[in-house]
Amino acid sequence: MKHLIAPSILSADFANLQRDTEMINASEADWFHVDVMDGVFVPNISFGFPVMEAIKKHATKPLDVHLMIVNPDAYIERFAQAGAEVITVHYETCVHLHRTVQAIKAAGCKAGVAINPHTPVSVLTDILVDLDLVLIMSVNPGFGGQRFIHNTYRKISALKAMAMTVHPNLIIEVDGGVGLQNIGLLVEAGATAFVAGSAVFAAESPSKMISDLKNVSTGTVNL
Repeated sequence: MKHLIAPSILSADFANLQRDTEMINASEADWFHVDVMDGVFVPNISFGFPVMEAIKKHATKPLDVHLMIVNPDAYIERFAQAGAEVITVHYETCVHLHRTVQAIKAAGCKAGVAINPHTPVSVLTDILVDLDLVLIMSVNPGFGGQRFIHNTYRKISALKAMAMTVHPNLIIEVDGGVGLQNIGLLVEAGATAFVAGSAVFAAESPSKMISDLKNVSTGTVNL
């Protein structure tokens, strides 16, 4: 099974959001990645329900919603109603993570947990079996276009080893600095889904870039 590609709608042209949404629909992408930022957990503010609902109106592929917000529990049902099919919360914001994960599933969505670059994968040992997805941040959350953090390879490998014993079908997603220069190595390390923002929307042909990312061969990419 090929890895999943989830273009980040945050990098789209908001003056032509329907156009870019339809481009993703027609491309080889698997998901729409929707970054929700509150200006508290991360030093940036993105968008909320009206924009997400507008995307959902035209999207024909699942919405992969990444909540970079404090107190995500208060909004889970609303995001599910707005069209989320995957809801990912940050380990760093959830005091009662198991309860939050159960709330996501009760809302009818796949449940994911994201970890920041400084957070070790070992913190997920006791929750891993309950998750559908783990999102490893390969940049500090909040802004696009950052430089990829190389320790991400080690974290992916460690998470993959953990998952093989209790949850071999876990989706391991990577967000930040993903492009043709490193996606092959990330697949080799064990990642199975990739968020791509600047790499896609800054390309001369975003649709071709999505195809190239989707069909990259492992073992052929050099840093």
